[in-house]
Amino acid sequence: MVITNDTDLPTEEELTVQEINLSGPVLKAASFHVGRVCLHENNEFMLCRNELKDPRACLAEGRAVTSCALNFFRQVKNTCAGEFTQYMNCLDKSSPNQQYAPCRKTQAVFDKCAKDDMGIERLPFDHYSRVQVHHTERPKPEAEGPAVYPDATPYLPEGTEKPPAKYGSRYLFMW
Repeated sequence: MVITNDTDLPTEEELTVQEINLSGPVLKAASFHVGRVCLHENNEFMLCRNELKDPRACLAEGRAVTSCALNFFRQVKNTCAGEFTQYMNCLDKSSPNQQYAPCRKTQAVFDKCAKDDMGIERLPFDHYSRVQVHHTERPKPEAEGPAVYPDATPYLPEGTEKPPAKYGSRYLFMW
């Protein structure tokens, strides 16, 4: 992205948030539950990014996603720390690429704890492949009109017929 002196960049304070300093196996073990808990915040952030095409305009939504994930991990630490640690260690150490298959038993234990103690039920595997409608309070962005170029040809010449193709139809090779 090329910027000029007229571009307003966010300040350091606006960009500074508490980070989630967790490893890959921890995030992978919690991914289904974080996806469920932070679904609304994540959808708001992605909607903002896709509609506005400017990451600077979506800093507040990004902070909300990070805050939601931090709150989830704090809740897991307070309620299901032992079960989650066993599941995470299984993912980390059972296979070189952190497959879920060898860890189904520890996953079931963590899922039961999450459901009973935290009230979070695991989503079915095909949940994110289904069509979902997200309801938001954000105003709809203005529709972009067609591009207008100052040096464009004002009209196409009328009344001129194209001569037939020299060697026949051009669509011969498309079959």
